[in-house]
Amino acid sequence: MKKFLLLGVLATGALFAQDGATIFKKCVACHGPNAEKVAPGSKGDVTINGTDKAILIEQLKGYAAGTADNGGSKQIMYNNMKMWKLTDADIEAVADYISKLPASATTRK
Repeated sequence: MKKFLLLGVLATGALFAQDGATIFKKCVACHGPNAEKVAPGSKGDVTINGTDKAILIEQLKGYAAGTADNGGSKQIMYNNMKMWKLTDADIEAVADYISKLPASATTRK
């Protein structure tokens, strides 16, 4: 019985997590439809398309905590993460999606 309850809880959580492409639609204004734009005020003039998933997860969690700093627009990311209330599963999904987008010459490695 406990196994079924645990599986039910895990399955329910998975149902509430959005897919990465849907979540990323919130990011298009600054990052571009394929994450190919350099976000306003970011350090190093880099894009996020094709960035390693672990780096993206670390940065997104840092923005959610108010500790990440990749440039002058960090407050925008802090505010967005508070407003969007992304779960860890959402962050994982959007990071996976962005990491699989074709990298450009200015992609953060």
